[in-house]
Amino acid sequence: MGVATYTPPAQRIGEELVYPDGRHELADDSAIRNSPLYNEDLAPVPIKRRTWSTYNYMALWIGMAHNIPTYLLASGLVALGMAWYQAILTIALANIIVLIPMLANSHAGTKYGIPYPVFARASFGVFGANVAALLRAGVACGWFGIQTWIGGGALYALSGKLFGAGWTNSA
Repeated sequence: MGVATYTPPAQRIGEELVYPDGRHELADDSAIRNSPLYNEDLAPVPIKRRTWSTYNYMALWIGMAHNIPTYLLASGLVALGMAWYQAILTIALANIIVLIPMLANSHAGTKYGIPYPVFARASFGVFGANVAALLRAGVACGWFGIQTWIGGGALYALSGKLFGAGWTNSA
């Protein structure tokens, strides 16, 4: 069950529709459907299916900024001698610094409804975009490793509490 949203009328400029809020949409996507590079997964998302608001984007960013590794980083900074407020300011500044390239990277997706691989084609070419996607995948694998390490440590500590000290001594 979706939420009905009002979409203001668009102005047609060439082959695209431009909405007052700055979003763009193809007036007719039949030309790109015949392209050998076309894929339903890479096709621009129509305005009707772009339902995220500012709240959704802020909730996503806050969710990425407030997580267990961030809390561990804060406690580690305090353990290394920072005051609690210095640790919080350091993490807040780091999150703002990371936000800048994230916004630059995601702007095309929100404005034109295209995914990152299509956006990367403009800078790197059709085949060069694969390199950018692989670099992005490498970062995701690294972050997955960090999350897995932290989750494993949590399960290890929890298992020690559930099954007694013999659990932690046997490892």
